[in-house]
Amino acid sequence: MIRILFICHGNICRSPMAEFIMRDMAEKSGVADEFYIESAAVSSEEIGNPVHSGTKRILNRMSIDCSKKRARKMTRNDYEEFDLIVAMDRSNIRLLNYIIGTDDEEKVKLLLDYTNRGGEVADPWYTGDFEQTLQDITDGCTAILNEYKGD
Repeated sequence: MIRILFICHGNICRSPMAEFIMRDMAEKSGVADEFYIESAAVSSEEIGNPVHSGTKRILNRMSIDCSKKRARKMTRNDYEEFDLIVAMDRSNIRLLNYIIGTDDEEKVKLLLDYTNRGGEVADPWYTGDFEQTLQDITDGCTAILNEYKGD
């Protein structure tokens, strides 16, 4: 089983979108039992808050329920517990380094590094473009699923 932790700044927009989309993809591909998937923040700002309405609207449209999700902050223990720590942007990685120290096991990756184009997933909190975020996350999660299913 591969254990994946998706990371964004507040754990209310991008990382929960990735968490729930990845779970849905794994389930629909018949490999849900090969993955354990969660998400967390690198900041404390949104701890305990529900998923942002823009992300919730997208997930609801896909018939994915995220109503029980509450933002949480990543811990050093998460680094030990997860096989992959998948960040949305380089700022997330910089803040992750304060939590984990060094990435000696090379677990930390950018989501879009799994795709052919690379780059960062823009934060829809600032851009307002949840559709672009959905496209980026779908592309990244599809690439992760293809790389790890059957391991």
